[in-house]
Amino acid sequence: MGAKTILMITGDFTEDYETMVPFQALQAVGHTVHAVCPDKKAGDTVATAIHDFEGDQTYTEKPGHRFALNADFDGIDPARYDALVVPGGRAPEYLRLNTDVQNLVRHFFDTNKPVAAICHGAQLLAAAGVLEGRTCSAYPACQPEVELAGGTYAGIDVDDAVTDGNLVTAPAWPAHPAWLAQFFKLLDQ
Repeated sequence: MGAKTILMITGDFTEDYETMVPFQALQAVGHTVHAVCPDKKAGDTVATAIHDFEGDQTYTEKPGHRFALNADFDGIDPARYDALVVPGGRAPEYLRLNTDVQNLVRHFFDTNKPVAAICHGAQLLAAAGVLEGRTCSAYPACQPEVELAGGTYAGIDVDDAVTDGNLVTAPAWPAHPAWLAQFFKLLDQ
């Protein structure tokens, strides 16, 4: 697998594992990952949240770590990147309102570059208008957004992932082994 330069778009209250694990795993195999957030610069941090599945009707949320961004959002040239990662958590809920973020996401689909999105990351994909005719998994509460955006929701096990063309998606962090393995395959093509 050749080394790639990967963009990660994240923000405050991103899911801790869905940000930290891919950020570190991609670097561990030799890729460069630039983590960015609108209105923040390299060295700034975002708050993370730990979401867990403890038998309640939805996930629970606890404070996570501070995650340090390592690149500036302003001036990002998506043409410099080989792939995109969109973590879940609550960050996609407000990031999807930013037209610059939507345009960045669209670039990766327009150029058919690999994209990995997990959990609530589908909210950002839906807002960017890139799910039409695609199969996409996400946290189950995002099923209506996937379908309203013209996608087919993949109701897979929480520890599974699905690939549709250049897009790899998964319901939540328990899917990291499957999600990252499928993303690595796309990066290797």
